[in-house]
Amino acid sequence: MKSDRAASSVPEESGVALRVVPNAKKTEVVGLYGTAIKLKVASPALEGKANAAVLAFVAHAAGKSGNSAELISGEKARDKVVRVHGFSASELRSILLAQATLR
Repeated sequence: MKSDRAASSVPEESGVALRVVPNAKKTEVVGLYGTAIKLKVASPALEGKANAAVLAFVAHAAGKSGNSAELISGEKARDKVVRVHGFSASELRSILLAQATLR
C-alpha cells in the first residue's frame, strides 16, 4: 500500500517530498507514491551516491546546476524532501511530474 507519510508533515513552501528507489536501471520519475513523487535512481544507496544522483537529477530537471538543489531531510531514508533555489515547491513538483515516464 502506498503511503502519504513522506509528504504528510512537509509544508508546501519547504520543498518537494520524494520516495527514492535506489539501484534502478535508470534514473527517472515514475509517478506518485501517495502524495510524494516516486523517483528511481541508478546509483546505489551507498556513501551518499543515491542522494547525489537525486540532487543532480532534480537540479537538471529544473534547468539548474547540481549545487542549486538541496536535500532538506531524508539523508539516510527513502523518503526525502528536496528543494531547488529559485523555485517554489509547487513549481518544482510540476517540473518533476512532467518528467514522469508514461507506463
